[in-house]
Amino acid sequence: MQSAGRNRVGGRLQGSPQRISLLCQKPMSTKPAHITKDDVFDDLGFTRAEASALKIKADLLDAILREIDRRGYTQRQLVDLLDEYQPSVSNLLQGKIAKVSIEKLLYYSDRLNLRVNLSTEARKQPRTVSRPAQSRGGRKLAAASL
Repeated sequence: MQSAGRNRVGGRLQGSPQRISLLCQKPMSTKPAHITKDDVFDDLGFTRAEASALKIKADLLDAILREIDRRGYTQRQLVDLLDEYQPSVSNLLQGKIAKVSIEKLLYYSDRLNLRVNLSTEARKQPRTVSRPAQSRGGRKLAAASL
């Protein structure tokens, strides 16, 4: 077995691309870089409203895809059933729903005869409300200049 030093010629690595990539790889750490607490969307910097919308979309997509799989629909059948163009059906099946509204996913759910329930509950910790200080003088000046 050759050592990494023997594979160098003139400062360059010699060998197959796979062998070179193996020699250049850093050892992988088993220590996690970040531990998510509670919700991954919060950790990614989404607002609570954005995170809630993404969770709803993900839940709807999951239910839709499970039902499609359960019934064994083809893309062609889904085009007719969902009254949608083929590229949109393909994107749906691939989970590409960034530009798909919650209303559209609800429509798909309805077309697949799925019943959707939305539940809400109070947060464990109340939200702190801080309002920015408003300058009343600025409003009067703006109104007076009109």
